[in-house]
Amino acid sequence: MAENNLINQIQTVDTSSLVDRVEMQMLEIFINKGLKTGDMIPKELELANAMGVSRTVIRESLTRLKAMGLVDSIKHKGTVLTSPNLAQILQKSMIPKVLDDETLKNIFEIRLILEIGMADSIFNNITDADIQELENITNSEPEATGDVLFDIDHEIKFHGKLYEITNNYTLMSFQTILLPVFNFAYDSGLMNRPVKKKKYVSHKQLVEILKNGTPKKFREGMRKHLDNHFNRLFE
Repeated sequence: MAENNLINQIQTVDTSSLVDRVEMQMLEIFINKGLKTGDMIPKELELANAMGVSRTVIRESLTRLKAMGLVDSIKHKGTVLTSPNLAQILQKSMIPKVLDDETLKNIFEIRLILEIGMADSIFNNITDADIQELENITNSEPEATGDVLFDIDHEIKFHGKLYEITNNYTLMSFQTILLPVFNFAYDSGLMNRPVKKKKYVSHKQLVEILKNGTPKKFREGMRKHLDNHFNRLFE
C-alpha cells in the first residue's frame, strides 16, 4: 500500500528540451505583460539573466519564434513582437511531391470548402467592373461539356479574382497556399484523367450566376465546378 502511495506522488518527468521550455515561457511572459504587435521585447542578455539560462538558449528560442513569424528583428530598433502571416508559414511546408494522397485530397477539400463558403462575401462586394474582368477571363474558355479541362492560367486567374473580390486579405493569402498543390495536379498529369460524371459548371456559368443568381445558387454551382477536378484526382 505504501509503495502505491509513493508511485502516485511521483510527478511526470518533463522531457522537453530547455529551448522548448524557454520558448514557451517567453511567449507566456509576452502575453502576461500585455505586449502587442510592434512592441519591443527585452534584449537577449536581459532575457538570459531573467530566466537563468545562456544567451545561446535564448537566441535559439528567438530563432524559432522568428520562424513562426511571432517576433522579428528591426534594424536600429531591436526585436519586436509581430503578427504571423499564417498563409506564408503554411506555404513553406506545402511541397506536393512529399505529400501523400490523403493530404492532397484534404487540401482540395479545403479549397472546396473555402470557395463554396465565400459566396456571400463575393455577392456583398462584387462590382460591375469585377463582372467585366471575370467575363474577360472566360472569353477564351470553352463551354461546359464532357471532359473539357480548363487551362491552368484560366483557373488561377478566375479563382484568384474571386478571392480578390471578397476583400478578405487572409482569405486571399490562403489561395497562395493552394497554388503549389494546384500546379502539381496539372503538371503531374493527374488532371488528365477522364471522369465518370460528364456534367459540371464552367467559369462562364459561374459568372452568369454572379450576374443573375443568388449566393445559394453560386454555392451549388461552385460545388459542381470543383467536383469535376476533385473526381479526376480521387475517383
